[in-house]
Amino acid sequence: MARRRLLLLASAAALARPALAQAPWPQRAVRILISFPPGGSSDFVARVVAPQLTEAFGQQFLVDNRPGAGGMLAAELLKREPADGHTFLLSNNAPFTIAPTMFPRISYDVMRDFTHVAYLGSTFGGFVTHPGLNLKTVPEVVARAKAEPGRLTFGSSGIGSIGHITGNTFARLAQVELLHVPYRGAGPLRTDLAAGTVGMAFEGLITNLPAIRNGALNGLAVTAEGRNPLAPDIPTFRELGYDIIVKNWHGLSGPAGVPAPIVARLQQALAEICARPAVTEQFLRIGNFWEPMTTPAFNSFVAQEIVAWRPMIIAADAVDKG
Repeated sequence: MARRRLLLLASAAALARPALAQAPWPQRAVRILISFPPGGSSDFVARVVAPQLTEAFGQQFLVDNRPGAGGMLAAELLKREPADGHTFLLSNNAPFTIAPTMFPRISYDVMRDFTHVAYLGSTFGGFVTHPGLNLKTVPEVVARAKAEPGRLTFGSSGIGSIGHITGNTFARLAQVELLHVPYRGAGPLRTDLAAGTVGMAFEGLITNLPAIRNGALNGLAVTAEGRNPLAPDIPTFRELGYDIIVKNWHGLSGPAGVPAPIVARLQQALAEICARPAVTEQFLRIGNFWEPMTTPAFNSFVAQEIVAWRPMIIAADAVDKG
């Protein structure tokens, strides 16, 4: 009798498994964590794709800003979330490319603890100054910095951010001393930069282009391989003799173990969304350039970016020794 009961229970479980495997997704609202406050490129990209995903899947995709610790706070939060496809992160360089080298004792492994779903594009940085400094070219900045070591300030969206590493790299290559001022995201940084509270930034070029065009900021250099067609008068760092090429990538990542069918559906939906002309037009407002990339290719990309940035972080003396 007991054996028969066990067989019946086993049969019931076997019948239930396909039903569970085919459970609809998403079953409720999906959160997209943002590792910085509103106003930065990650926040912008998330707010472009979130309504499109809401329409595609019939459930709300909600943007949830969780700034702190150079993007690591949001990554640590994501790691602890259930892998049921209802929480993702707008992944980017700071917590996933820079942090592993800059902070050797971080509490997560970028490749083991996350499911990297889809690539959402990359932006390229620029070097800008407040007009109050009266520094309109890179040689002028270098000359002033050498005459007044440690007096010139540059802001970034946080310790370990791309702006931080780029600024340190420039200072090392130019053999000057600059004072770094970290902020809790690009939005607060831009507010203080516009006010002249901080004098310089190695920030996204296109997001600062309106301010450059109306004279509120000076555009000195770009971190791309070639000049940006939207700002053809601004030289590249390489043209000026500094080997600095920096891009800030964006993607969508979940906690480790997100079911493969969910990953496949999301990746396919995002590939279709990012290829839409209206979305491309919005991306270009911040200089975010997208190209098709499969999920396996995106995982390889993330791993390669960690390796590519490591020597630059070490050379910039940005590794945390605490």
